[in-house]
Amino acid sequence: MKKMKNEESVVVAVEEHNFIIGESDINECGNDDDVVVLELALGECASTFRLEAAVCNHGFFMMAPNVWIPSTKTLQRPLRLLNPNSDHSKTTPTSLTVSIFHPPPPTCSLFIRVHGTHHLSPLHRQAILAQVGRMLRISEKDEKEVQEFQELHPQAKQRGFGRLFRSPTLFEDAVKSILLCNCTWTRSLDMAKALCVLQQELANGTVQNINEGDLNTDTTNGSERVKRKRSTKTSNEIKIESTLVGFGGKYSKSHVGDFPTAKELANLSEEFLEKTCNLGYRARCILKFAKSVDSNRLKLQELENMASSDKLYKALMKVKGFGPFACSNVLMCMGFYERIPQDSETIRHLSQYHARKNCNKRTSGAIIKEIYGKYAPFQCLAYWFELSEYYESKFGRLSKLPSSSYCIVTGSIAKNTHKTN
Repeated sequence: MKKMKNEESVVVAVEEHNFIIGESDINECGNDDDVVVLELALGECASTFRLEAAVCNHGFFMMAPNVWIPSTKTLQRPLRLLNPNSDHSKTTPTSLTVSIFHPPPPTCSLFIRVHGTHHLSPLHRQAILAQVGRMLRISEKDEKEVQEFQELHPQAKQRGFGRLFRSPTLFEDAVKSILLCNCTWTRSLDMAKALCVLQQELANGTVQNINEGDLNTDTTNGSERVKRKRSTKTSNEIKIESTLVGFGGKYSKSHVGDFPTAKELANLSEEFLEKTCNLGYRARCILKFAKSVDSNRLKLQELENMASSDKLYKALMKVKGFGPFACSNVLMCMGFYERIPQDSETIRHLSQYHARKNCNKRTSGAIIKEIYGKYAPFQCLAYWFELSEYYESKFGRLSKLPSSSYCIVTGSIAKNTHKTN
């Protein structure tokens, strides 16, 4: 990698992390795009960390707004600024797209290219690096758990498996856990994308922010459809594709926005949210959850600080829309791996992979304990290692799949599929 000019490095502390930040004011890609480059030192995580393995191991990496680029092994997505109006004008965007790249050894750092700006305040830098650290589980605690799990599971150590990909915020993890419930994987992917498209439209003012009683629909062909404002932008302004030279490969500016925040969702009506994003019954659950978080009735930071998985599970079970599967999935995202989320895919995996033909909702708990108990307290990691290995035996490396193939990565399709790559 070519040395960047005018580079200034500074060390800041963010929670458990020590981040080294390198900022470049040079725009290597011309005048069409401003770029700031941040460097995240892996520290103790360097010996076990590989970006490809840390990202492409769990279905969340396939869900919008995440974009994995196989050709350059780069992760792209928008990340939120800490407070967009704190030290800049009101036109400052609430989020910026980043490209995350891990150079080959002996480099012991990640490089994060922040697009669309030529300057980031220290608070914004810290916010972006903290989100990257959360997604990729880069901390002393995470590294300790990776090593402990790999001691119990030599195969996982050999494959570099031990970090389950998650979202930059607990709110996104929680909402996506709801999106996984009682539907096909294809629909989960579609709902996540629809929420990100809606977020971009809300941010750009191309759709009205509608509360109860303000829903504007038409009944063309007998169906109700939400009316979006007619955009004054040209098609080129709505979706611009550009290739930027430099590390991380191609950077695609698109109309798919960031994952919406609690505040953005809390201002919408249930009917509008359901019809716009095809959420079904989930719209009510997600909206109530968003309003609880936005009003601070539900304090996510307090949940993140809980040290007891049992207390956390009980607290989540009290939240409307969070049943055993969603709660277990959220706990897994938070680093509590004892409870394996159980749904039809879990039962299918136990039946197919472990030949437990008697596996059903009633018997699955005992079977899970029998198979994965020896990996305690990392049962979820052992389960997801098996599941990802099974998928790759049928579809090829998950990290090499085009995004158009993500919808086929399910046990029901894998059963009758033979790997072709």
